[in-house]
Amino acid sequence: MLFAESFAAADAPASDCLVLPYESRRKSRQRVTLVSGEEMGYVFPAGTVLRHGDRLLAGDGRVVEVIAASEELLEVRAPDTFQLVRAAYHLGNRHVPVQLGDRFLRFQPDHVLGEMLLGLGCSVSEVEAPFDPEGGAYAAAHAHGEAHARGHDYRPTRGGRATDPHDPGHGPHRSPAKIHEFK
Repeated sequence: MLFAESFAAADAPASDCLVLPYESRRKSRQRVTLVSGEEMGYVFPAGTVLRHGDRLLAGDGRVVEVIAASEELLEVRAPDTFQLVRAAYHLGNRHVPVQLGDRFLRFQPDHVLGEMLLGLGCSVSEVEAPFDPEGGAYAAAHAHGEAHARGHDYRPTRGGRATDPHDPGHGPHRSPAKIHEFK
């Protein structure tokens, strides 16, 4: 069985493909079947999400391209940019994975959210399409280690040395816990 635990360069030619829906791509370790029918296992750090277009490097040197499978989604459109941004705000406020597109938003079916968006003046329709939502500004969901990080444009520095591309450059995101002393 083929096994992968690292990512190949984004431009590495792939010899096989792995087609998975979003929920399966969120699993950081699993056994899967490639398009060719061959079985493959992979193990990545917890929280790793495989993105459409990622390339997995197998132990034998082969490269496998990840493809987001088509799945049932809700697509939101709005009459103007303000309404679409407003819809994105309300979905983000509910921590819903959202795919941003040219004049649309897509998310996994949820009738309550669909009704909310209709109430905001948006149109909501059912579509079948690949789902590849945003990973989040500070999420580790798309950080695949140093080799992948070099592909990002934004690299804050501290003291002249490059740091994590997902680090905003101003220290920890949360204040350290405070221990209260009782006397």
